[in-house]
Amino acid sequence: MTDNAQKKFGRREFLGAATAAAGLMIIKPELVRGTAANTAPRMGLLGCGGRGTSEGTEFVDNTSARIVALADLFPDQLEKAHQLFDEHQKAKGYAAIDTSQLFVGPDAYEKIANSKEVDFILIATPPYYHPQHLETVVKAGKHVYCEKPVAVDVPGARRVLKIGQQAEGKLSLDVGFQIRNAPPWVELTRRLQGGQIGKIACGLAYYYCGHLDRPDWPNASPEEKRLRNWVWDRTLSGDIIVEQNVHVIDLCNWILQGHPVKAVGYSSRKYRPDNGNCSDNFNLVFTYPDDVQVSFGSTQFDNPEFDAAVRFFGTEGSAEGHYDWRMSIAGKEPWDAGLGGKQQSGQFSAAGTFKGTLDQADAEKEKAFVESITSGQFHNQATQGAHSALSGMLGRNAAYSKKDLTWDELMKSKEVYDPHLDISKFA
Repeated sequence: MTDNAQKKFGRREFLGAATAAAGLMIIKPELVRGTAANTAPRMGLLGCGGRGTSEGTEFVDNTSARIVALADLFPDQLEKAHQLFDEHQKAKGYAAIDTSQLFVGPDAYEKIANSKEVDFILIATPPYYHPQHLETVVKAGKHVYCEKPVAVDVPGARRVLKIGQQAEGKLSLDVGFQIRNAPPWVELTRRLQGGQIGKIACGLAYYYCGHLDRPDWPNASPEEKRLRNWVWDRTLSGDIIVEQNVHVIDLCNWILQGHPVKAVGYSSRKYRPDNGNCSDNFNLVFTYPDDVQVSFGSTQFDNPEFDAAVRFFGTEGSAEGHYDWRMSIAGKEPWDAGLGGKQQSGQFSAAGTFKGTLDQADAEKEKAFVESITSGQFHNQATQGAHSALSGMLGRNAAYSKKDLTWDELMKSKEVYDPHLDISKFA
């Protein structure tokens, strides 16, 4: 292999690496519905907000799945999604969604979980509700793709670990850490775990993001505003480090093949303009096994540009990977992903649209999930999802207390996040 070939890794090679990592799967359509007559897995969407409708559309575009059921607390979100998917799926020759499969209100999650018309469900509700919704879907015998984080507190994460045990070998349970399926990240991780920069000594991870705008909802009650704008609410979201920044923490867990054992740091709320209670910055040090320390920082207010990345420094080189532009290794065995490009600005990450290293992340993740169902080679990412959420909680709770916090101490926590919301009034 030439020096240039070692430094450049093209799109075709990335796809090959991702396929190898996922493993070859033989699709058995009869496992979806008991018949080969219709090979399109029937999908239900629980949570028809921005992320839910965006990801639902991607499932239709990138896989053989078709959306047959929708559920949401609010009628307006449900109807908007209904119109969107009927129009979008019409181009693929799919029938309109049957009105009997439109579920609204506080018990909508139970109704869609128990629908006989659904094979798998995408959960895109506020994170506080994820353990409850995940448990209901698995109990109903449905495959499930749950958006991250899987929980906002330790008891919730423990609940998810038990749900994973219930699903093992019976259902596919995936968690929305799609970066683990992005071909450039698959290749970078393979090289780092293979020792290309030697023994990793320390690292750096950060997620610098602009403020997340939400509508004002002038006619809504305070309770409704909290639910609709849950990304501003610490209890409903888990705060920015658990809800959003957890992506780069998950990357550290993946690359280092474990979770942090200790964290120390600080957080504050200084410049956010919204009326919520989430922090707008975190600055921490995570300690991983073998005393590998990773400095972590994040912001969520109006910065001039967006950047999320991880960097690792080893005995024979260093590596860096960004969400939307550069990915490379320097040292004895240099490598460059060949992506180039200019760092992007704006809030594209919040909308699920990416540039550069993540162009194929969602598509590859969605394909792998659907193939796990149709092949019968079921996934179970409950432990991975719970450990990454807990890693975010470790950093969050350490920052709140301004004291060192170990993983073992965190796992003893019985603190339950309770938004004190009575959603029955939305019936």
